[in-house]
Amino acid sequence: MTRFRCATASLDRDEPILGTASTVRAFLLIEFAGAWGGDALTDSRLPDAVKAHLRQEARSSGVKVLLIRRHGRQSRAGLRVFAAYADPDRPRMETTVLDSTRDLLGLSLARLGRGASLGMTGHDEPVFLACTHGRHDTCCAERGRPVAAALSLTHPELSWEVSHIGGDRFAGNVLVLPDGLYYGRVSPDTASALVQSHLSGHLTLDLLRGRSGYPFAAQAAEIFLRRVTGLTGSRALRLVSRERQGGRWAVHFSDDAGRDWLVRLSAGRRPEELLTCTARHRDAAPAYELVDVSSFPVSTGDGADDRPEPTTTVRSCEPSPDC
Repeated sequence: MTRFRCATASLDRDEPILGTASTVRAFLLIEFAGAWGGDALTDSRLPDAVKAHLRQEARSSGVKVLLIRRHGRQSRAGLRVFAAYADPDRPRMETTVLDSTRDLLGLSLARLGRGASLGMTGHDEPVFLACTHGRHDTCCAERGRPVAAALSLTHPELSWEVSHIGGDRFAGNVLVLPDGLYYGRVSPDTASALVQSHLSGHLTLDLLRGRSGYPFAAQAAEIFLRRVTGLTGSRALRLVSRERQGGRWAVHFSDDAGRDWLVRLSAGRRPEELLTCTARHRDAAPAYELVDVSSFPVSTGDGADDRPEPTTTVRSCEPSPDC
């Protein structure tokens, strides 16, 4: 009997990936080349005091602690640490190399959770993190490791393997920091192009799950809007507001040309499915459908009250790669 694979099942039911990124802004990445258990941090061989400190600080601060390693588990002197704050408008990241794992006890995750510096060195280059956490979910290993291997050949200094980041059924998953961009269903053939596109300032829309600094509905709205307008620039849009209206969301963005956009979504649930390889119970994942997109011309007045009425609807459609 063929074993159940959540990523294959998700593909077979043509499940949309947009609006599925974990909602988190602060990330702490810790280099650890050893084996990762089902819970990478808890089951690691880090000192017990360090693990307890990181777990407590993470719970109270909302920081996501992840373990990273180079593909092939190459070990080097020191312990590389990244602290990233995925603010949608002003993402930032810093890094350092610690002498010992016990130096992690001196990190204040509360500061990181507030978006404050931990006193490390600013890091301007992005990092591309391919989830390969097979002890957590088989699909992450089967689909993630080939992606990590491909990135290690084309962009070895920018790429890492990472522990569980969420969305196993969308493997191979790639997280880009400090922007907080989650990509899904990345393959070895598409991984390098995704990196090149990001380095040139553009997003790969057909693989984009969402921006972690946004709530789920805003993630979906941003991707729908970008697909409709063709705006792929990573800084092309800014979230202005979002409002729930019964079973719908109205999400307002402005673009870098000064235009305003209103995206209306319907929010519901998909049929109940097994969402991970080891799931014992079926769950219903959220689902978003685009109702319409409306644009506002650039205002020539002095205040918000001078904003023109919206133009006619740009487009409405069902969620699909063509939308």
